[in-house]
This record gives sequence, structure tokens and C-alpha cells, in this order.
Amino acid sequence: MSTAAISATQLADLHRQGRKLDLIDVRTASEFREAHVSFAKNMPLDRLDVTELKRLRHGSSDEPLYVICQKGGRGNTACAQLAAAGLHNVVNVEGGTSAALATDLPITRGPKAISLERQVRIAAGSLVLLGVALSYTVHPYCIGLSAFVGAGLVFAGVTDTCGMAMILARMPWNK
Repeated sequence: MSTAAISATQLADLHRQGRKLDLIDVRTASEFREAHVSFAKNMPLDRLDVTELKRLRHGSSDEPLYVICQKGGRGNTACAQLAAAGLHNVVNVEGGTSAALATDLPITRGPKAISLERQVRIAAGSLVLLGVALSYTVHPYCIGLSAFVGAGLVFAGVTDTCGMAMILARMPWNK
């Protein structure tokens, strides 16, 4: 099943025409705080609640529900989840917030945060180094920690699902 899509420029055109747009941002709360389209509601992908979303829309399925993330990937995933849950007329914003920043959509900016992707790289690199150091100083079997992290990164690349990112997204500094 393919997801309907709209460019950030087309979304900006609709906004300029005065259309009421239902837009949800499925990025983490910290990403949302850093910069978001002003009229977007934050509903992180890992806590996407279809029942709440239907309530917020007051049962109106005539107008599209637009979904935005950072670049479009999580938005596609959210659209598929919403469609599977029976919500129709869901449209992904191609290019996400990155593309929206280049349009005349109203943007709310907050304090800079370390992106979730960068946090994953920092955590994975630290764990690999720790595994190597422990295998050298404590016991050779500690190299298994580095192997485990490497396998996790390969899995994340192949499936486009990162367990470490899901865990980090729930950390207090990302709320």
C-alpha cells in the first residue's frame, strides 16, 4: 500500500490559501522543541495514539491529516500505521521539517538539542570502545559487547529500525 504524499512547498501553498490544516509531527519531543511548523501537534511515533488522534480531529475524515517528521521516513511509517488502524486520508509531507524550513511555513524555534541520530552514534561508539577496553583490561570475552553493538547497527541498517534510538527517545532529556 503506497502512502499519499505532498511536498513541503505544496503544504505551504495550502497554508497561504488559508486552508485549515491538521498536521501532526511524529518526531521526538526534543526534536519538536528545536524547530517545528507552528500549527503542528507533536505526537511522537513511538507514542502515536490513533484513538486520541481521532478525538482531536472530531471524527472529521473529510480533510486530510498531514504527517511530518524530520525528512519523511518516520512520517511514512506513521502514515502506514494510521492507515492500518482505519484512519484514511493521511498524507506524508515529503522532505519533512528539513524541507519545511525552506518554505514560508510559520516555524517555531526553540533551544538546540542533540539529534537522536547523533545520540545513537555517540552511544554506539562509546559502547564499542568500552567493549574493546574491557576485553584488553578485564577479560577477552568482553569483546562481545562490541560485537553485539556492531550486530545491532547492521540490523538497524537492514531493517531501518533502531532499538537503541527507541530506547534513547524515552530518556528524560528527550522528553
